[in-house]
Amino acid sequence: MMITPIHRFRDIERKPEYLQPDKCVPPPSNSSLGTMWFIRDGCGIACAVVTWMLVFYADFVVLLVMLVPSRDYIYSMINGILFNILAFLALASHFRAMLTDPGAVPKGNATKEFIESLQLKPGQVVYKCPKCCSIKPDRAHHCSVCKRCIRKMDHHCPWVNNCVGENNQKYFVLFTMYIALISMHALIMVGFHFLYCFEEDWTKCSSFSPPTTVILLILLCFEALLFLIFTSVMFGTQVHSICTDETGIEQLKKEERRWAKKTKWMNMKAVFGHPFSIAWLSPFATPDQGKADPYQYVV
Repeated sequence: MMITPIHRFRDIERKPEYLQPDKCVPPPSNSSLGTMWFIRDGCGIACAVVTWMLVFYADFVVLLVMLVPSRDYIYSMINGILFNILAFLALASHFRAMLTDPGAVPKGNATKEFIESLQLKPGQVVYKCPKCCSIKPDRAHHCSVCKRCIRKMDHHCPWVNNCVGENNQKYFVLFTMYIALISMHALIMVGFHFLYCFEEDWTKCSSFSPPTTVILLILLCFEALLFLIFTSVMFGTQVHSICTDETGIEQLKKEERRWAKKTKWMNMKAVFGHPFSIAWLSPFATPDQGKADPYQYVV
């Protein structure tokens, strides 16, 4: 069999004995039951905490610097409710993206018993990860931070302290979308507030002193602009990746497509759940991704 450049990244064998299953020790059967998925990575935890702090800072400036001192109560109430709803959905999406198993392959399952249970047909190829000692489904990649093989891994994102994979891509997309929306909303409100303060007395347009107000608004403007650009690009990249059914790693490595090609709408439904409903926009709705066999191999 000719080994393509793609196969150089994998440990490929045809027979169970060549996979050296004796070197793989499976974890205890009850080790993953009742445990929450959480990556203990210092950098990722710090980034996740910073993300929440920045959202709370934006909410603080929006409410206490711009909306509460405003004399237009209807304007303040509408924008305050809208901003906080979007911020809540953004943080809920972040929470789900961070604490949802992205699609980790069972660790240490490359045992002789498991390989034999697959009942491989002549000519079938199985992939073994030498790092986490697991039999890898097609389109799975090993993450050096999570120390696991992740199904349909797109990338590891430190801002959510997790991989973006098959099971949590919806929440990551919603997170980027809601952060982009609150960033744009904050920028618009900052612009209106500056105009209001220029027309009125600066001492009356905020509960804080004029210098403090200016500093707080400029910092919020800088934060909102930065995150609007970053999350908009990420949102567009993720939607394109979903529509083309090609993960970021597969695009980077230029892997040959060995899976069935589906329509863009079918790919969207596979990630967000089907049929289409308002649940697509909810981080509390778990998408129904079907019951596909995770161990379908390509010859």
